[in-house]
Amino acid sequence: MTFHPKFITFDCHGTMILFDMATAARDHYGAQLSEPQMAAFIRDFSAYRLDEVLGAWKPYAEVVHNAVERTCRAHGLAFDPAVAAQIYDRVPGWGPHADVPAGLAAIGGRIPLVALTNSMNDQIPHNIARLGAPIAHVFTAESAGAYKPRMQAFEYMFDMLNCGPGDVLHVSSSFRYDLMTAHDLGIRNKVWVNRGHEPANPAYGYTEIADVSGLAAVVGL
Repeated sequence: MTFHPKFITFDCHGTMILFDMATAARDHYGAQLSEPQMAAFIRDFSAYRLDEVLGAWKPYAEVVHNAVERTCRAHGLAFDPAVAAQIYDRVPGWGPHADVPAGLAAIGGRIPLVALTNSMNDQIPHNIARLGAPIAHVFTAESAGAYKPRMQAFEYMFDMLNCGPGDVLHVSSSFRYDLMTAHDLGIRNKVWVNRGHEPANPAYGYTEIADVSGLAAVVGL
């Protein structure tokens, strides 16, 4: 695929930012669980976070709090709200995947880069500042009043950019949070960054790259 879009829109945490909830969970619960139990805890924690963002918008601190509480209940562990708060507080400190700064720099200045993130307004500037490349627009779930994978988050971005699904190339490492909804909204041009989070699903129509360094070639730069 070679497509020169008006905007390249990105998922942020997981795709550009090293989203490390797994380590945060392991640091707090690893001593209480065997390795197979810890792996199951991490899997369930991820699933509960997704479930928590599917309804009406609520602050991300509540998403994390509820997901930790539900995971602890499922695994027979005592829940401490302070632990959930400590996990949430790690988010602004996370930086980019190693491939991201150079990969974005190869495109930045030629095509506007846009972040569509399930973050809070006061969290995301700390992460964006670590990307090492100019991001023209940042749209949060808090501003949209909805988390991805809900369509409302994408529709808010289109409204703010005064564009439509045919004008963007959307880049994500997640089918569940991004690429499935992008497909349903008619975003034809999609890139899956295969970071090993989810299995491939060619039915959704995308170009696969191993990391963000491969994105410039996708748009002919």
